[in-house]
Parts: sequence; structure tokens; C-alpha cells
Amino acid sequence: MVPWEGYVSDETMGTFAPILLYWVYAGGYQLILHRRPLERYRLHTRAEEEEKNLVSLPAVVRGVLLQQLVQAIVAMILFMVTSDSTAVVVQPSIIVQAFQFLVAMLVMDSWQYFVHRYMHQNKFLYRHIHSQHHRLIVPYAIGALYNHPLEGLLLDTVGGAISFLVSGMTPRTSVFFFCFAVLKTVDDHCGLWLPYNIFQSLFQNNTAYHDVHHQLQGSKYNYSQPFFSIWDKILGTHMPYNLVRRTEGGFEARPLRD
Repeated sequence: MVPWEGYVSDETMGTFAPILLYWVYAGGYQLILHRRPLERYRLHTRAEEEEKNLVSLPAVVRGVLLQQLVQAIVAMILFMVTSDSTAVVVQPSIIVQAFQFLVAMLVMDSWQYFVHRYMHQNKFLYRHIHSQHHRLIVPYAIGALYNHPLEGLLLDTVGGAISFLVSGMTPRTSVFFFCFAVLKTVDDHCGLWLPYNIFQSLFQNNTAYHDVHHQLQGSKYNYSQPFFSIWDKILGTHMPYNLVRRTEGGFEARPLRD
């Protein structure tokens, strides 16, 4: 039994809940990012954000909305093709769903690692497609899904569809999986190192880890996203870092390789 049962279908929730959650969670971060008490948790100063970022907030919002429009269309098609509206879907046990969740996380990580890495290694793809995401040298939450439309389709939307299909999860389980993936992705771009943040505490692949990738020195490392750092460690693209306090306040994720 879920709160939306009898009101909205699982397929509709799987399509639109992650989008709504993105704006609620990222919007919350955006509201608190520039509050003075949180300056001591920032990974970059306000001056760095204004000086280094090459795209305006309104342009970022438009880019994210475009990606989410494509994402919603693909999700609706995916559920239409894979679901039978006349059949009664029996939800698997919690143990089975947990296993499907883990499989989906590993599949998504694998897909995103290799597509992401190739977009850095192929000069044409980086210059014309992936460089759009790296216009945010200082990441912030709302920009988590700011990508070139083609990258958004290949990296995030297709990766999510493959994770759903390979794991064998039901549309209902996918609601929780895709919402979790959205929360994790937004958090990885939030630009804050917060105490008691569950994502930053439980995952080595976190805000600071991904911040290193957005720096010039780390742009060819830390490709893994959004959950684990397994592929970086296996294939030699893992860049360790020290999280050090800046004298003017806040933190800095300082890469340990030259």
C-alpha cells in the first residue's frame, strides 16, 4: 500500500514524482545556499561561483526543464510498452525489491561511468556536448541535470531506462528508485559539505568527490556517478582528495594528485 494508490497510477508517479522532487530538493538547496550561516559549509566561495561559472541561472533552469521534458516522454513510452493495464501487478517482497534496487544502482553506475568517460575522451563529444555541463565549474543543486539535450537523453534517461529493464523492478519500485537517484544526483551537486548529511556520510561518491571532477585538475578523474566509485577504482580514474578548511570559511576538496 502506497499513499498514491487509488489516485494515481504507479506509471504516472514513476514519470512525474522524480521531476517534482528534483525541484523541491534542489530548490530548497538553492534557497539556503546563499544564507550567511551556511557560508562555513560551502566548497567554493560566492565570489568563485560568480567568477568561474559560465552560464546564468535562468539558462540552467531552461536546460534542466528541457531535459526533464524529454525524460518524461521517454518514461511514458517505456511504461506504456512494458506495462499491461489489464493485469494485476503483484509486488515482490521487500528483499527482492532491495536486490532489484541494488542491481539498478550498479547498472546505472556502469552505464554512466562509461558514457561519461567517453564524452571526456572524445574531443568532439566533449567540445560540442559534455562541455555544457562543465560550464558550471562551481556546481550547485539546480544545475545537477544541466546538460546538453543529447547528453541528458543518453546519460540519464537511457541509463535510467536500462536500469529499470535489467533490474526487473515493477513501476512501483521504480518510483522509489528514481526518486532516490534524483536526490543523490542533486546532493552531489549541492556545493555544500553539511554535517549529518546522509548521502555524504554513507557514500564515498559524494558532493566533494564530484566537485573534484568539476575542477580543471580533476576533470579526467572521478567519472563515477551517481552512487559508487567502483569503476574509478578499478580503471585507475579515482582521484583522492583532502577536505580542508579554508581560512576565510568553508571547505575545499583538494586533489591529491598533480
